[in-house]
Amino acid sequence: MELPLHSAIAVFDAQDSDCVSYGVEASGRRWFVKTATTVPSRRSLLRAARFHAAVQHPAIVRPEHVLDGPTLVYPWHDGTVLNHATVHGSDRSALYRFQQLPLRDVERAIDTILDAHLAVTAAGYVAVDLYDGCFLYDFLARRLRLIDLDEYRPGPFTLDTDRLPGSRRYMAPEEFVRGAVIDQRTTVYILGRTIHHLLDSPHGWRGSHHQQQVAVRATTTTPADRYLDVAALAAAWRTTLPNP
Repeated sequence: MELPLHSAIAVFDAQDSDCVSYGVEASGRRWFVKTATTVPSRRSLLRAARFHAAVQHPAIVRPEHVLDGPTLVYPWHDGTVLNHATVHGSDRSALYRFQQLPLRDVERAIDTILDAHLAVTAAGYVAVDLYDGCFLYDFLARRLRLIDLDEYRPGPFTLDTDRLPGSRRYMAPEEFVRGAVIDQRTTVYILGRTIHHLLDSPHGWRGSHHQQQVAVRATTTTPADRYLDVAALAAAWRTTLPNP
């Protein structure tokens, strides 16, 4: 495919991942192209390619082409990331807008995220570096998609560095402990923080007491005190939803 950067319709080049991404039109379609510029970012994109080969879910945006480099070529989707994070800082204006949507729209988005992670865990993967910058929300269609899941890894695994990549606002305590086990209960914590942040707002908690209890249990400091796995968390969450 011919996907020249000089013809890009949008460029995203201030990412702390050391990747350069851009939107381009080719073959009658719009694409989101992600390229690596350093050795660590190449490893990250190779990891992403393996993850997307193993995991499929309608809400997870998968590359349609993996080119040499590597370069990952995704279908373009309209929407706004809830946290536009760059090396210059974070812009969470879309998150604040999202937090003012009707509660049912927010609940549907959370349910989509949890359902996608049932597919993630079924494929033997755990979440790493999931935060609101991975949530692409189309405010017109009221649809959430997951993007930039480049750090997801097969699990469980033992952490052999001093910390995993990610946002401290979402990360579990064990992600900062060399030698800690990273497993589904770590993913449960991250998803619990997701529930908390998406149902929170500048004016206070918007969810029900039951939903808050689910988020609190999911984010207990001790992994053994959390929900056993993502399936248990998803089941508990769904008991808090009104009947369709």
